[in-house]
Amino acid sequence: MKTNSFSRFFSIFLLLLLLVNLLAVPASAAVPDPDIQAKAALLVDQKTGAVVYAKNEHQELYPASLTKIMTALLVLEAVDRGTLKLDQPITATASAMTTLAADGSTAGIQVGEVLTVEQLLYCMLVVSANEACTILAEQVSGSVGAFVDAMNAKAEELGCEHTHFMNPHGLHDDQHYTSAWDLYLITRAAMEYPEFMTVCDTTSTTIPATNLSPERILYNTNYLICGYRSRGYLNGEAHGVKTGSTSLAGHCLVSTARRASLSFVSVILGADRTLLEDGTTWWTYSFGETNRLFDWAFENFTYRTILKENDVAGEAPVSLSRQDHVTLHTDQPVEILVPQELNVEDLEKTITLRSDPVEAPIAAGDVLGTLSVSLDGKEYASVDLLAFTDVEASRLRVLWRDIQNFLGTTQAKVGGAVLGALAALYLLWKLVFSRRRYRYGRSVGRTRSGYRGRRR
Repeated sequence: MKTNSFSRFFSIFLLLLLLVNLLAVPASAAVPDPDIQAKAALLVDQKTGAVVYAKNEHQELYPASLTKIMTALLVLEAVDRGTLKLDQPITATASAMTTLAADGSTAGIQVGEVLTVEQLLYCMLVVSANEACTILAEQVSGSVGAFVDAMNAKAEELGCEHTHFMNPHGLHDDQHYTSAWDLYLITRAAMEYPEFMTVCDTTSTTIPATNLSPERILYNTNYLICGYRSRGYLNGEAHGVKTGSTSLAGHCLVSTARRASLSFVSVILGADRTLLEDGTTWWTYSFGETNRLFDWAFENFTYRTILKENDVAGEAPVSLSRQDHVTLHTDQPVEILVPQELNVEDLEKTITLRSDPVEAPIAAGDVLGTLSVSLDGKEYASVDLLAFTDVEASRLRVLWRDIQNFLGTTQAKVGGAVLGALAALYLLWKLVFSRRRYRYGRSVGRTRSGYRGRRR
C-alpha cells in the first residue's frame, strides 16, 4: 500500500518537473538551430524580408560563380534601358576569351561565334560558362574593366558593404569577395526581372547550331533542380538560382524554395564536399545543407496576421487643434513570419511617433509614426502608421505658436535687445535733460519787472 502511494507521488513529481521545464523554455527559443555546415549561411523570408537563419552572414568570402548573379543583373538592366536586346546577336571577340582559366566552366564558345544575348545568359546561368560573362561584359560596357567598375558601383548602390569584384565570372582573385548578406541583396535585385528566374530555373535547354558550333544541350549545374549529373539532392520545391565552386571558395549555392504560402531565399558559402563510405559517391554539402535549411524553415515557421488593413493601431496626441487626438492605422495588413510555437499575444507592439504631440493640420493618410512588433529583443515587423482622418488646425493656436516661435528666434532676441538698449538710452537722456532743466531753468529764467511802460 505504501509502495503504491510512493509510486503515485513519484509519478506526479516527475510530471510537475516536466511541466516546469517546458514552461521555462521561451517561445522564441523553441525552434532548434539547424547548425548548417558551411562557412556562412543565410535564409531570408521572401515575403517579409525577415532573416530566419544567419551564420557569419557578413563575413567576406570568395563567391566563385555566384558572381554571375551580379553579371546577369547588369545585363538585364541594360536590356531594360533599351541599350541591349535579348534577341540581339553578339560576336565573341578574342579579347573576351583571354585571361580565362583553361579548366574553368565553359559552353565551348569560340572566337567569332555569334549568339544572342538571351543564349549567352543561358550559357552563363545554366552551365556557368565563364566566356559568356566576358562576352556580355564587353557588349554592355565596352570592356571587361569598365563592366567590373559597374559591378562594384551597383554593389554599393544596393547597400553591399562587404563586396569587391575583380571580374564578371568569379574565377579566383584574392581581392574578389562578397558576403552571404550581400549576395542576398544582389539576388533580390536580380529576381525583380522575370527573365532572370526563367533562365535560372531551367533544368536544361537547347542552343541551336551557330555559325561555328553544332546544336548544344545545356544541363543546369544546380542539383536541386536538375538530376542529370546527380539525383541525390532533387527538391521539387526549389527554384534556381546559381551554383559556384573553386578550390578556395568551396562549394556555394544560392537557391529559393516555396511550399504553400511560404517562400525563402538561401545562401550557402564555403561548404565542403566529402566522399561517402562506398568510396565512389561524393556528397556536396552546399546542396544537402540547402535542402536541410529549407525543410527546417518549412517545418518550424508560419505567418501570423497581427493587424488587418485599416485596423485601428492606436492614437496620437494632437496639438494646435481643438481635436486632442487622431486615430492611427496601417495601410496594409501586418503579417509576420514567426516560429509556429510562438503565442502572438506575447508579442510587444511599440508605437514611435514622428513628434509627440503631432501638430495639426493633419491629412488622412499622413505618416505619423511607426509600429514595431518584437519579442525578447527580436523585431518581427516595422510598419508605418497613418492618420485615419483629417485634423484641422485652430488659427488662433497656430498664431500663438508662431508668435512664440518668433520670440524664440535669434532675430527676435537681437531686436528685443536693441529695443531695450534704445529704451534705456531714452530714459537716460530724459533723466539727464530733466535734471539740467531743474538746476538751471529757474535761475537763469526771465526776472519779473515792475515796469509796465509810461503812464499817461
